[in-house]
Amino acid sequence: MSEKILLYMKNSSYHPMKKEELVKALKISAKEEEKFLFVLNTLEEKGVIYQTKKGYYGLSERMNLLVGQIEGNAGGYGFLIPDNPGQEDVYVALKDMNGAMHGDRVVVRIEGRLNGKRRYGQVIRILARTYSRIVGIYHRDGRLGYVTPDDPRIYYDLYVAEEDSGGAKPGQKVVVRIIEWPQRGKNPVGKIIEVLGYPDEPGVDINSIIREFNLPEEFSLEVWEQVETLPQKVEEKDLSGRRDFRNETVITIDPEDAKDIDDAVFVKKLEDGCYWLGVHIADVSYYIPESSSLDQEALHRGTSVYLVDRVLPMLPPPLSQEICSLKERQDRLTISVLMKFSPRGKLMKYEIVPGVIRVSRNFSYPVITRILEGDFQLRKEYAPYVTLIERMVELAKKLYKKRYHRGSLDFNFPEAKIILDEKGKPQEIVKEERTWAHRLIEEFMIAANETIAGHMKKRGPFIYRVHERPDSQRLMDFAEFIKNFGYHLDRVIDVRPQDLQKILDQLKGKPEEALIGTLLLRSLRLAKYSDKNIGHFGLASNCYTHFTSPIRRYPDLVAHRLVKEQNSKEINLLRRENLGKSLPEITEYCSHREQIAEEAEQESLKLKKVEFMQQHLGEEFTGLISGVTAFGIFVELEEIFVEGLVHLSSLVDDYYHFNEKKHCLRGEFTSKVYRLRNEVRVRVARVDIERRQIDFVLVEEPEGKVYPIKPTSKRRKKRLKLGLKEISLSKKRNRRR
Repeated sequence: MSEKILLYMKNSSYHPMKKEELVKALKISAKEEEKFLFVLNTLEEKGVIYQTKKGYYGLSERMNLLVGQIEGNAGGYGFLIPDNPGQEDVYVALKDMNGAMHGDRVVVRIEGRLNGKRRYGQVIRILARTYSRIVGIYHRDGRLGYVTPDDPRIYYDLYVAEEDSGGAKPGQKVVVRIIEWPQRGKNPVGKIIEVLGYPDEPGVDINSIIREFNLPEEFSLEVWEQVETLPQKVEEKDLSGRRDFRNETVITIDPEDAKDIDDAVFVKKLEDGCYWLGVHIADVSYYIPESSSLDQEALHRGTSVYLVDRVLPMLPPPLSQEICSLKERQDRLTISVLMKFSPRGKLMKYEIVPGVIRVSRNFSYPVITRILEGDFQLRKEYAPYVTLIERMVELAKKLYKKRYHRGSLDFNFPEAKIILDEKGKPQEIVKEERTWAHRLIEEFMIAANETIAGHMKKRGPFIYRVHERPDSQRLMDFAEFIKNFGYHLDRVIDVRPQDLQKILDQLKGKPEEALIGTLLLRSLRLAKYSDKNIGHFGLASNCYTHFTSPIRRYPDLVAHRLVKEQNSKEINLLRRENLGKSLPEITEYCSHREQIAEEAEQESLKLKKVEFMQQHLGEEFTGLISGVTAFGIFVELEEIFVEGLVHLSSLVDDYYHFNEKKHCLRGEFTSKVYRLRNEVRVRVARVDIERRQIDFVLVEEPEGKVYPIKPTSKRRKKRLKLGLKEISLSKKRNRRR
């Protein structure tokens, strides 16, 4: 019915019609009319079609309308991020938001272009509200109470009546439920439903993030009742139909604090130079029946969330940390992917079998790294495993080389790890390097995921991990920018992964490597889940999935079930039809949950970094300019991965103008330029934990430093004198302040 309606509306001769006219035109029988009206309303709710005030229906895209999500801004304006990734973003001014808030799903009418460049529009309908609860600080002004949201993208303060304050005291962090949405010229109204405590109390900061992103913490009673029925160890009856790998030397390699271990590996080198790689993945689906309470809860969560001081698991700990976790010297059930590779790393054949393993040893990344670096004591302690580990690296390097030659992108960015004390206060920020201990596991997991995806490609419905081609406009902007550094992108419109990898290769070891690498990463689209295989651009892979982490990702759990069904030929026509309906919804929802988890994780890191810098107020650091905007420059302190803003208003030695194309600020009179990756000296001026913001000021340049000034006319000279006089006055005013 949906296809029938849309096909008719897409006809070039179609003009907007009322319900009755559509029923007649589409020859909808009396029997089908109820179904027709339901589908029509559903399409309208999704924003695919639009109903005018007079009741006429038309396709949104043909009525100059766009559907998508609002990305809010602290200034009150927003940007529409269209559902169609091929469409450019649309600027929406504060006066045109019409009550829409950050995250809302809306319909925007395109009004035109600003200065012939960016499109702008007006919100004409709010399809769905994303946030019904807001986290913020409660304030009181007489009898009037209001909550200032933690998220600066939510522009409005929320008014709270005295009787709805829930006993909150001014300055406390609270959760407020919206009971009246914002309207033109009117703030939203809320009711406080939870008081978290004062911001400096232990645990309040991370709890605020959990509430802000509405992350589920506790498991329901139904889930715990189901967990209690599960076995605590592998029993003989569980081994039926499984291949026994318990005599193989199988190891795991994970972070030091890992408890949910879902992959184990072994490698054998054959006499002909070929390799057998075994990737054993915890068989989580064996313990979680589809549509059970446990399964529904896992789907609802979508993924485990790794905050800076805790994990919010997708599955309860008795599964995620016990019976499903591949613990040392304990029998565990797996789905095992056995792959034979040629001496050059080409996949020759494979098997996918249910298995049982007994992990020989649980290793951590640091231990493997030290073994590979030649640590005598560790190599002696783990002597039975040293050859195996070296063989693993040997194969991983061959797999990486093959992947590299096909154009797979390799962003080698170090990550920050925050060390907390017992009270959750940040003590240190350390850099975590990506070593071959990490990379060998990455290569083996990529190989297993590709093998599974290729195996399932022609066998019916499946869940894929896809990555679309980059947006051509963003790529054109990127190509234009890198010309300033002497780099050239061979093609933009029909870009290939190897074209971008070529740029990354040229950057290696250069001062601008981190800058251009980061900008390239931002130019790419986000990877997501889909029931349609469109390939993975970033990995230069024709077919890819997520299969290797079923303890912490719901799509992997679905992939396991589908592989089992196909292997046992249990899938029938009715099942295929039901999967055809459910998989698109599951993939869309899981992509959404993944984004929420990623954002929450980044916010928790940002929060602890801001807390860390509170200890360094007034101190000076050397950093690199990581971003340039019309309102100031962002500076990253590289060694501790902390970023702060130097506000334009604090640059009082000149009038600075923003050059968007060249990503720089240029002084009007001194011609001084602040560019990306310039080294600067800054002082920590202000730390705002509530807003998770750090403000820097530039440390004044050494006395006597001369900047190039080349006035070209008498008028320019006069203007320069007036300008320098004004700068001098500005400095005096600043000192008085």
